[in-house]
Amino acid sequence: MKATVLIRPKEGILDPQGEAVGEALRTLGYAVTSARVGRLVDVDLEVDDPAEAEEALAAMSRDLLANPMIESFTIEIEDGA
Repeated sequence: MKATVLIRPKEGILDPQGEAVGEALRTLGYAVTSARVGRLVDVDLEVDDPAEAEEALAAMSRDLLANPMIESFTIEIEDGA
């Protein structure tokens, strides 16, 4: 089963990379008020049950992929149909 975990800085947490991207976009003439930079992790799991996959991915995210103090994460499981 394929899934994606999107990790972002929590609101209110300093994001210097996002600030640099936002400033660069404004310099290029884009009407951007802010930008946030995160990470995307694609995972291929050896499970067939979406609930089991989501539970495993949440544990992986809490344990390794994200820093729960400063980052939030969302999980997207690919529909196998």
